[in-house]
Amino acid sequence: MLENGWALSGVVFLPLVGAGVLLAIPKANEQLQKVAALGFASASFVLSVLLAVVFDYGNAAAYQFGTDLEWIGAINSNFHIGVDGISLPLLVLSTFITVLSIVYSWEHWPDPHNPKAFLMLILVLATGLAGTFVALDLILFFVFFEVVLLPMYFMIGIWGDRNEVNLPVFNRVTEMRLYASIKFFLFTLFGSAFMLLGFLALYFRSGDGGEERTFDMIELTARGDLFTGSFAFWVFAGLFIGFAVKVPMFPLHTWLPDAHTAAPTVGSVLLAAVMLKLGTYAFVRISLPILPEEAQNWAPVIGILAVVGIIYASLACLAQTDMKRLIAFSSVGHMGFVMLGVATLTDIGINAAIIGMVAHGVITGLLFFLAGSMSHRYHTREMARLGGNQKLMPIMGAILAFTAMASLGLPGLAGFWGEFMALLASFNPLEGLSTGLFRTLMVIGAIGTVLAAGYLLWMLQKVNFGEPSTEWDGHHFHDVDRWEMAAWVPLIVSIVAVGVFPRIVFGATNDAVINLVQTVFGG
Repeated sequence: MLENGWALSGVVFLPLVGAGVLLAIPKANEQLQKVAALGFASASFVLSVLLAVVFDYGNAAAYQFGTDLEWIGAINSNFHIGVDGISLPLLVLSTFITVLSIVYSWEHWPDPHNPKAFLMLILVLATGLAGTFVALDLILFFVFFEVVLLPMYFMIGIWGDRNEVNLPVFNRVTEMRLYASIKFFLFTLFGSAFMLLGFLALYFRSGDGGEERTFDMIELTARGDLFTGSFAFWVFAGLFIGFAVKVPMFPLHTWLPDAHTAAPTVGSVLLAAVMLKLGTYAFVRISLPILPEEAQNWAPVIGILAVVGIIYASLACLAQTDMKRLIAFSSVGHMGFVMLGVATLTDIGINAAIIGMVAHGVITGLLFFLAGSMSHRYHTREMARLGGNQKLMPIMGAILAFTAMASLGLPGLAGFWGEFMALLASFNPLEGLSTGLFRTLMVIGAIGTVLAAGYLLWMLQKVNFGEPSTEWDGHHFHDVDRWEMAAWVPLIVSIVAVGVFPRIVFGATNDAVINLVQTVFGG
């Protein structure tokens, strides 16, 4: 069962089956809906953990547990899936966060109250996320990559922030949720159009050597000598736009703060913890191995944009008054460190990128959980009004302080490794890249870590410390409830575990990354 692809297919499609089961459950039976959703999501998570347990770490560079079945014969596109050491940690992360999101939602439903529809969207989103990390065919990858678009669009558009925003360019006032959902949809669709054009170009050129045209990633990597010159430049440019929008990289990031600000809590968690990883993963899985020469040509551009994003996001965070928007901008900076690691094209840098993705998933996911719960209690996210939270809700305040320390990269916690190793890799990038440029980027990136500490400590000072505002006199705030604790404790444990024992991630990724760098770049 594990070797013929059934288990891996189960990880991907069990949530989708769960969404179908929820469709058949009467809307009035909320308890059964919640149990069914949690059951199918948990089954997917348990299967992913089982795969991680039996995974052959001595052969992490090979794709395991996969299958390759004919799907669309007319264009030679197959249902080809598998996991290696690079995709395994991200697959487990996606199923893990899905389960915790459903646990948190158990007693924390956004308005309008419709658990059935909300849970169905979470499960469909889970299938798209997991499928993207295991797809080894470009069309299959594109389908899963796009499946996540509609659930998130509806989460933001229906359950999002109903506060009104003024849009002077359009000379109208509209609800934040409507503006943010449309902006998210259009930006992502814009990037996907370029990505699809790149995939089609690779498909048509793949037959120039006399072999059958293919969308298979492994085959395309083997035929890399066909993708050179101006053709490779324009294809890489198209893929870069498609993936960079999803990361998101500066200057294609502007949809993210609005989407996070408007999204319901669970939507923000899934968006930050897993969905942003689709773009960075795609760079490592598709762009680097299939177009290695252009990857080296574009590496300085990617590195510069990554560092600009780090500094820009840090300064933007210092200007925020909304706690959730500050966390959203911080994601742009953290993903900048991920892309800096990728840009070095070294084993250290790509390892840094993957552990950075995992760390960002658990840390920023928890930060959005906390911001959502505080907003639910205070009915505001304005940091100036949240002062003294440590006195009103000491447990929540302590968890917020812990998570902020992890986010700023405190040694011993998960956030440290990705940032430290990305900077370390920048000191000695792949041979042929400008050492002077990347060492300059390393210095600027290091300044970004100081700025990150500044805005996170400033947030803690504004939110946790001091005396509570007099407007909360007479209010009784419930501290962390059991469902919040059930969702948050696994994240806290993960942050400490990855920080203290990074081999949890590197044990899977290292050999696969070294093989990628040596095979593709000869490094």
